[in-house]
Amino acid sequence: MNNEPETALRKPHEPGGAPLRRGWTTGACATAATKAALLALITGEFPDPVAIILPKGEVPHFQLAIESIGEGYAMAGIVKDAGEDPDVTHGATIISTVFPAPPGSGIQFAAGEGVGTVTLPGLPIPPGQAAINPVPREMMTKICEEICAEYDLPADLLIAISVPDGEELAKQTWNPRLGIVGGISILGTTGIVHPFSCAAWIHSIHRGIDVSRAAGLKHVLAATGSTSEDAAQAIYNLPEIALLDMGDFAGGLLKYLRVHPIDRLTIAGGFAKLTKLAQGALDLHSGRSQVDMTFLADEAEKLGLDPAERNRILNANTAQEVLEITQELGFDLAHAIAIKAKQTAIDTLKGAPVDVEVIVTDRKGTVLARV
Repeated sequence: MNNEPETALRKPHEPGGAPLRRGWTTGACATAATKAALLALITGEFPDPVAIILPKGEVPHFQLAIESIGEGYAMAGIVKDAGEDPDVTHGATIISTVFPAPPGSGIQFAAGEGVGTVTLPGLPIPPGQAAINPVPREMMTKICEEICAEYDLPADLLIAISVPDGEELAKQTWNPRLGIVGGISILGTTGIVHPFSCAAWIHSIHRGIDVSRAAGLKHVLAATGSTSEDAAQAIYNLPEIALLDMGDFAGGLLKYLRVHPIDRLTIAGGFAKLTKLAQGALDLHSGRSQVDMTFLADEAEKLGLDPAERNRILNANTAQEVLEITQELGFDLAHAIAIKAKQTAIDTLKGAPVDVEVIVTDRKGTVLARV
């Protein structure tokens, strides 16, 4: 539905160093809270801590932060621990309120406060439903059916998941662009958050493409950041669902479009990020790819750079410095980089019917090149 976990504004750590602590997805927390609430509804007592079995067999234990029981309901809440992953839902309280439901109704899910509702097609959950992804639904359903069978009770329940402040947190995620309104999504496929697995961000890119295709869009914009996105939007004014938060994951975008094409793709980014793409890198993160000054010097020489000036580029500290040197000397290096970046994109698409455009911007959002 969207990323697992909901990655956005918390700064990622650089790769390397000691192994980082894992965390638990919103789906795992919701499942544990649901188990605790259902047991309290049946027995009058909350298990604390509460253990669940994750899809791959791991058995984490969760401390309860909220316990409440009343006439016809029980509620339990767990504070999400995302480990050392950059996750905006770290520290959020995931609450499950379980109600008995009419006979024969089975297990139903509802979006409580701070949990979104799907409004657009193309996501794993159909429009009108609570933004609770399939695997968390399966996990909660399975545990509830097992508990009800143990106590010889029918598994007819309404499970409402809520997240205080979830609507505000969702503004820092891709949910608004995916047509998920009112809050965050309850996510997870394994129940475990692996720090910077990159799968979270790439998952969101894929869902954004799915939504765009389902809406019949013919043109999408993938940007490395907000400055380049704003610059391209000033040209095209595309609908919000056409804006794909590519970030550093050009490969995740292009490889998915290879199989799920959209007619037209605009890639927008700063000079340094798109230099890496021009070099052939598909992961543009500073910790996983570097600007090659020799590459830039070679490209500048193709444009007529005096070999005597080559060392200025080779000794430059940043791509920005190289850009300034070439601008001072009157060479349009940004255009050359745009051409090369476009070729990398085309090569990665491997013949998929996608018309590619590349826009290079400076740090202020001025368009330096369009190819």
